[in-house]
Amino acid sequence: MGGDPVNLFKRWFGQRKASAVQSLLYNMSLGGATWTPRKYKLMADEGYKKNVIAYRSVNEIATGAAQAPWLLYRKDANGSKMELTSHALLDLMRRPNPGQGGAAYIEAVTAFYLLAGNTYLEFVAPNGKPPMEMYTLRPDRTSVIKSESGPGGFQYEVNGSKKKWTGDEAQNVLHLKTFNPLDDWYGMSPLDAAAYSADLHTATLEWNKALLDNRAQPSGAVVYAPKEGPATLDDDQYNRLKKQIDEQYAGAKNAGRPMLLEGGLDWRQMGLSPQDMDYINSKNTSARDIALAYGVPPMLLGIPGDNTYSNQKEARLALWEQTILPWLYKLRDELNNSLAPRFGEDLYLDVDEDSISALSPRREAIWDKVQSADFLTFNEKRKAVGYEPIKGGDQVLAPATMLPIGFAVDEQEKDFVDWLVQEQGYSPTKAAAMAKMAFEEK
Repeated sequence: MGGDPVNLFKRWFGQRKASAVQSLLYNMSLGGATWTPRKYKLMADEGYKKNVIAYRSVNEIATGAAQAPWLLYRKDANGSKMELTSHALLDLMRRPNPGQGGAAYIEAVTAFYLLAGNTYLEFVAPNGKPPMEMYTLRPDRTSVIKSESGPGGFQYEVNGSKKKWTGDEAQNVLHLKTFNPLDDWYGMSPLDAAAYSADLHTATLEWNKALLDNRAQPSGAVVYAPKEGPATLDDDQYNRLKKQIDEQYAGAKNAGRPMLLEGGLDWRQMGLSPQDMDYINSKNTSARDIALAYGVPPMLLGIPGDNTYSNQKEARLALWEQTILPWLYKLRDELNNSLAPRFGEDLYLDVDEDSISALSPRREAIWDKVQSADFLTFNEKRKAVGYEPIKGGDQVLAPATMLPIGFAVDEQEKDFVDWLVQEQGYSPTKAAAMAKMAFEEK
């Protein structure tokens, strides 16, 4: 059963009770596009392309989110659900467009979200039908068009060419954003919070490279101290000397090369103290701050000095529970609000957490806890771990070799039951029933 796009649009954007204050915000420059802050390109270039910690942090989250399989369910009027293994919506999630598979698409959506604080999903739905393709829109090229009730559409611009989604077409663009306390239209990039640390980390590496280019020290100073004549070099002499030093003595390739000095020039050796050379601590501190902004355990990024988790397994579980899963839940909810209803009002998407290997420690802990709950029936235990009930599973069983509740036996019957279980291989339930029958006949 497909949803009516017009009715869905009215439900989302029209016929709503307006906030007493939102109109004050939305009535400014109605119909105009409010542009994404231009610093996005700076963030992407300086923060992602040139900073290994930010690059790896974004990739840890984006590639992790891309690995999570998606499930589709149909709900009935009673609230029970049935998993669908074949459906057009599942096909769309697995192959959003001819140029991307499902994993690559989710990775791009997530990376834009982490870099810009905004990510845009375009749904291609011809003739009012359910979407057949999905694409990602670059945040710096996409802008929100204001209306009296909030976002009234979107605009995409490349090299002067523009594409607008307004009216009913606005439902074909889904905008996800982070919380931004100072912007009503766009989210805040995590790199905003880590900007100083990212700059410090990059500057530390550049400083270290400059030191290595000069043998890890400022080498020394050429001092002009003539015994007679002018006390300073004239401009031509100064420029000639500077050019000679740059070409013949500076740089790693000239390390150790002896310097030829003319009359009046003297070389004074210089060096750095161990405190001056201690750039490693500064680099690691700024790297931890960047990882903190993204919610990635520093251990996963190879940053020393962090002992929060005892091993990589614990750190990866923390990354999933504290960072990746909350993002996937947000994406799931938004897709269930704007995409799934267009294929059917009774459909909803979910993340298959049981198929995520990094979450296996959490899953095993839940299974052990449920298994040790002797007061639950077999079906109650199955429900607790996400499985459907089975016939005959509504009986409470005690631990192994003990009898099911409801079978009262004396000591002689218990010995007989133990013999049936241990020597004959019967289940406790079957053995108890056999013992009961045997002693009743006796």
